Amino acid sequence: MEVERAAEGANEGDGPFRAACAGCVYGLRLQADRPLPGLVGAPAAPGVDVRVWCAAPPSWVRRLMEGDQRLWHASPSRDARGRPALTIWELGRGACLRLRYGDGAEFFVDRNGSRVWAKPSERATRQDTVSYLLGPVLSLVLSLRGITCLRASAIAVQDEAIAFVGPVGAGKSTTAAALGARGYPVLSDDLVALGERGETFVAHPGLPWLRLRPTAVDALALAAGVPPPLAPTPDGWYLDLDLTRPGYRFQPGPLPLAAIYLLDERGAHPGAPCVDAVPAADALISLIANTWTTRVLDGAMRAREFELLGRVASAVPVRRVRSHADPARLPELCDVLVEDLRAVV
Repeated sequence: MEVERAAEGANEGDGPFRAACAGCVYGLRLQADRPLPGLVGAPAAPGVDVRVWCAAPPSWVRRLMEGDQRLWHASPSRDARGRPALTIWELGRGACLRLRYGDGAEFFVDRNGSRVWAKPSERATRQDTVSYLLGPVLSLVLSLRGITCLRASAIAVQDEAIAFVGPVGAGKSTTAAALGARGYPVLSDDLVALGERGETFVAHPGLPWLRLRPTAVDALALAAGVPPPLAPTPDGWYLDLDLTRPGYRFQPGPLPLAAIYLLDERGAHPGAPCVDAVPAADALISLIANTWTTRVLDGAMRAREFELLGRVASAVPVRRVRSHADPARLPELCDVLVEDLRAVV
């Protein structure tokens, strides 16, 4: 009976929701009760898809935590104490999911992907909590809502989207930043949410910044001709490139997906930098390996993602990029990509 009562209240918090900021991100109309970077001042479409509470979870969630919690996912990567980087439990027979990160930050997401509660920990900074929320947590929200998310950055070329897909460290953000310095608007960084309009696949915009590793600074200065306007994140681990600054542009609306470039790990590849076509079957395998939530999906969600990516791989040109390990050759990579884009856009 407790589960049924909790499920009935799953769309509500413990009090009235007071929006402090609102905006559209990854195709979702989002409201939060605390200011969130990138959403402040962003235009909000009518209606709300997701509400975010940056406070303790409501009483119905706390009651569910006292009952059975079914393990949904435990990350294979561990911290120094052997704890998973991320653990997810299912509460109340699916009424909501509980996410706990290694630093103690927790999030509760209702199964419809329409309500999120963020519970910071003493060991996690506010920046950490916001980074979790606007990245992996929203990727899970999108998956619950039937939307597939690629580990990708994207730019706009002639009113079409070009996605750069690859694992951590492949250079997705750096490549997007370098092309952004050449005048191409940036659509999204690190996460690209895919939608459909009839028979066309679209890529939704993210937030108006690129998050870069400090090691990318010198290469970007060479590619742009001048040092890019970067600001360190509060934790000091990354640098943010504000796309609203002069010299860069942010693409605020969704665009048809024209091509996908798979970035191999950078190395001393023969002939690098170079671009080659990828057969649809090979492209599908690479796309599946580079989705945000592939390891945490249940059977039905995984089947839905596989079906959509199969259609993407068949309908959208997919190209493989082999980059050189030498960061000084980033301008040369941009030249190769610009030349190849003329053939696919």
